[in-house]
Amino acid sequence: MLILAPWTHPLLAKKFALAAAAVAMIALSTTAAATDQPPLKGVFADKFSPLTPPIPAPQAVFSDGAGRPVTLQDFHGQVVVLNFWATWCAPCVHEMPTLDNLQAKLGGPRLRVVAVSEDRGGAKVVEPFMARTGLKHLSVYIDRKGALFREFGAKGLPTTILIDAEGRVVGGLEGPAEWDSDDALELIRFYMDRGAAAPLKTGG
Repeated sequence: MLILAPWTHPLLAKKFALAAAAVAMIALSTTAAATDQPPLKGVFADKFSPLTPPIPAPQAVFSDGAGRPVTLQDFHGQVVVLNFWATWCAPCVHEMPTLDNLQAKLGGPRLRVVAVSEDRGGAKVVEPFMARTGLKHLSVYIDRKGALFREFGAKGLPTTILIDAEGRVVGGLEGPAEWDSDDALELIRFYMDRGAAAPLKTGG
């Protein structure tokens, strides 16, 4: 059974608590101010926690499928949908095709879905799983020792973090979601539009 824990990283926990109060205040603000808030509909209205103001994303090192070191700074200029998952996590397995579809629909210079596996077996476990399940649009990323996972204070799988084009955490969601749904696409496009002035990410 998936056990979802609250954000426990000291800074993130404080920011997420403040975000709840900020959302309540925004509900009483002007219509003009409200348009600056992310559109939260369906399951995202209940489960997605926006951060106001956003904070810099942790820069712990993880790796790509070839074992090369990667940090979130490598995706600067792109909105990043950062997902922590594992092949042994049933809700993650159910969710992965929606992340693959999200990358197919919106992935490019402005957006990257970074699905980071927490499997101890690394790429030799993840690559066959992705091939077997028909995940064609996601790249392999490994957090074998859980360094990035711990930096975010995440406890449950799956956990998904949204990072804007400036490399700042703008919100997060614990548990599975349909990331290729209309509600998810509208939320993610909100952050893509806000980052339209950021330098384009080249390559990849």
